[in-house]
Amino acid sequence: MPSQLTLVTEDGLSIAATVFEASPQTASETVVISCATGVLARYYRRYAEFLAAQGFRTVTFDYRGIGGSSVGALGSLRGRWSDWGRYDLDAVLGYALQSGPSSGRVSLIGHSFGGFAAGLAPQGRSLSRILAIGAQHAFWLDYRRQQKLAFWYRWHLQMPALTLRLGYYPGKKLGLTEDLPRGVALDWARSPRNFTRGQPELRENLAAVTAPLTALASSDDPYATRRATQRMLRYYSSAPSSVAFLNPERYGERSLGHFALFQSRFENSFWAETVDYLHDGDPWR
Repeated sequence: MPSQLTLVTEDGLSIAATVFEASPQTASETVVISCATGVLARYYRRYAEFLAAQGFRTVTFDYRGIGGSSVGALGSLRGRWSDWGRYDLDAVLGYALQSGPSSGRVSLIGHSFGGFAAGLAPQGRSLSRILAIGAQHAFWLDYRRQQKLAFWYRWHLQMPALTLRLGYYPGKKLGLTEDLPRGVALDWARSPRNFTRGQPELRENLAAVTAPLTALASSDDPYATRRATQRMLRYYSSAPSSVAFLNPERYGERSLGHFALFQSRFENSFWAETVDYLHDGDPWR
């Protein structure tokens, strides 16, 4: 059975995490799954169970203000989008590095912002490898052409207007995301061409990552386009990187979009490929 734990960040907030233990005889390393923005950790539960069954101790967690890490009124929670990596993910990586198998190896599989956030965490420099799936930071000019105007209206006009009015973003009521803290929603809405502008410590954290990084996106992902993916990789200036764009036909699908690859129907295809990757394979060449 998975075990629940609470981790405390450097700035004093509590983060809810879940550990999926692999067999002590087979556990070779720890894998941390870093969520997309506004997505609960439990969305990745079946994938985490799958990885544990393959011999990887796996940790999932909710960012501050989300799911199990949401305490009190969301409108009173202060902080920025970057804090999810700089503090929340950092606390989880610190735990994983200190408590994992004797190899000390910790890999990160990040979805959407979770893939970009790996380098925002100071502990990101200790990772063994990073698999970033659909990773980007929502600079609106990078969105897929067909959705660009609709996304600009939803995320960069409507979202900040509602957030400023209510003190948080009511994503649940709109059926789009979990409710988001004010600072996170406004940072997303105002996401600039250069995410680290005015934040040199984040730029230094990203540049300190030397782990091999593989960036994947579906060819029809409206967020993680080629431009968005290449923009994300440029922050990781010291990490050897590779990129692959996955066609839906590879998996017998008509569309993959931004979320499908973490659904259980991909257990024998994409999920199995990620296990090959964690065993130092390169299934997407």
